[in-house]
Parts: sequence; structure tokens; C-alpha cells
Amino acid sequence: MTNASGPIEPLGRPGQPVLDRLAFERLTVAHRRELKLHCYRMVGSLNEADDLVQETFLKAWRARSQFDGRGSARGWLYSIATNSCLNAIKARSSARRILEQPERPPSEGGATDGPTAELAWLEPYPDAELPDIADDRPGPEARYEAREAVRLAFVAAIQLLPPRQRAALLLCDVLGWSAIEAAQLLGGSTASINSALQRARATLGERYPQGRPPQRSLPSADEGLLLERYMLAWQADNLDGLVDLLREDAVYHMPPWREWYHGRPAIGAFLGSVWGNFAGYRAVAVGANGQPAVGVYALGHRDSIWRPHSLHVIEPDYGKIASLTIYVPPLGPALFAAFGLPPEPGPP
Repeated sequence: MTNASGPIEPLGRPGQPVLDRLAFERLTVAHRRELKLHCYRMVGSLNEADDLVQETFLKAWRARSQFDGRGSARGWLYSIATNSCLNAIKARSSARRILEQPERPPSEGGATDGPTAELAWLEPYPDAELPDIADDRPGPEARYEAREAVRLAFVAAIQLLPPRQRAALLLCDVLGWSAIEAAQLLGGSTASINSALQRARATLGERYPQGRPPQRSLPSADEGLLLERYMLAWQADNLDGLVDLLREDAVYHMPPWREWYHGRPAIGAFLGSVWGNFAGYRAVAVGANGQPAVGVYALGHRDSIWRPHSLHVIEPDYGKIASLTIYVPPLGPALFAAFGLPPEPGPP
């Protein structure tokens, strides 16, 4: 298989010895991050993506003698990774992870349902694990830019697709493979891939009237200022200041709770109902899905102990917050280690 994404050194050429362990380790280091991101897009889970990358490399090592060296090592690894993802999705109870329940209307007032463990929630992705987006040049047939294809809203949108359509869209519209190459990987005809792509694009078109999410510019000074003001609002116990940062039609999700809120008044009312649950907050800037993000620690009223509380992923829009996803307990604290956040905050 050849790949439209650029030349890659082959593992070996016909008649040459199979690569040794050192050469294989160099190969895994070179492609680990991009394969992990691909698996994450497919399955929507950071931990599952880690396991699938390990599985991919194990399968590749065991099958190294079968690689004939005529195609790219990168394409060969993507083939193994994609099929591993499809098998993993087939084996689990839910084919997709969500940020909100389909057909559930936005809530008003306080949250009453509590954390929902039976639903599969889409997880955020640490920027520290992203490949170098600035140098990520997809193939000529890619429809999405690298930066928009890592955003949380985009990953949530493609989770709506059936697994095979999701794989076809990622291979062709994100990585820039041709339909012929995708058909070689996924099996079936080129016509079947084009049909899957057509259906996948139609589904995304229902979510995005222009057929794709609004393009987001590179991080700017305004975005940095927005993040700083957001963190200060939490730490200064300034709920009004935080709500003022929201766009009037902002959307707020809080996995693993079912409730979600639409509009500044509804979000402000909900936050006001829970704001006093802790004696104080500290915020630490991180990055998730190529977006500003914050880890928030909360101080207990009774024991005066700081604990990890929530991971916040912000979608900025011209100095305001268009979307806010706050991963609250128990899911939020469980994500801290993956984002390099310690179990307790440092001194203020």
C-alpha cells in the first residue's frame, strides 16, 4: 500500500532481512503519536487509544516478516491500527462515545440525575500527546485541516458515524488517503468507500450546515487573555465574571452528568447553584484537543484539603467562550494524571 501523506522509509525491501528490534523501536517512536491520535479519533477514549497503539505495535512486530517493503511502513501501521479499532468498537457495548445524550433537550435549573456510569463519555486529549500539528501535512485529498480535526467538537461529531464510515472519513478526509487506498485497508470496493464517505459527510452536514466546523484561527493574544480571565474568575470566587466570559448562546456540558445547558442565563443559573459547594478553587492551565484547557482543584469545606476536581475544555470565539466542557467527578479527577497534573496544586 502506498500512502498519499508523503514518503516513508520502508521496513525493508523484497529480499532484504526482516527489520531487527532496534529498527522496529525507531519505527514505533516515529509514528506513536500520530497513531495514538488516530485511535483516539476512532474510539473517543484516551485510555483505549493507549491500549490500541500498544496492540498495533505488538501485532506489527509479530507480523513483521509479512511486510514486503513495497509500501510505506506508515500505511502498514495505519492499516493494523484501524482494523484494531474497528474490532475493539465491535466488541464493546456502545459503538460511540458522547458529550450529550442524543435527543436530550438542554436542562434548566439544578442537576439531579447524578453521574452516569452506564453511558460511554467522550474523553479529552492532552495537547502534550499531539503530533506536531504545525508540520502535519495531510494528503492532497484531505478536507479538514489538522487543527480543526483534533477539536473536541469534531471528535464528538464523528462519533455519530457508524465505525466503518468513521474510518473512511478519517482516512480520506482527515489523513488525505485516496478512496483506492482506503478500500485496500478496509476491504471492499472503491465504490463502497465513496458511498461510505458520502453518507458520513451527509451526517456531518446535518450537524454543520456548511459541511464542516467553523474554522478556528491560530491561538492569539486574545485567547490567552480569555484563558487568564477564566482562571482568575475561578480563583477569585467571581461567578459573575465567569458568566460574563460566556457567549450569549454558549453551550455547557459536564460529563459524566447527563444534564447540559444552552445559553448564558441557564449556564449561570446552574453554576450559581453549585458554586458554593467548595471553599475555594485553584486553576492550572493545560491544553486539550488543541484548545485552551484548565485543571481545577477544589478546597473542601470540612477538611480544608485541596483535591483534583474538574478538567475544563474551552472553545473560544472572538474573546468569548462558545462552548465549555467541564469533566466533573468522578471522571474529571481521573483525567488529571494523563494531563500531567499532580494530585494537589502547588503554592498559589
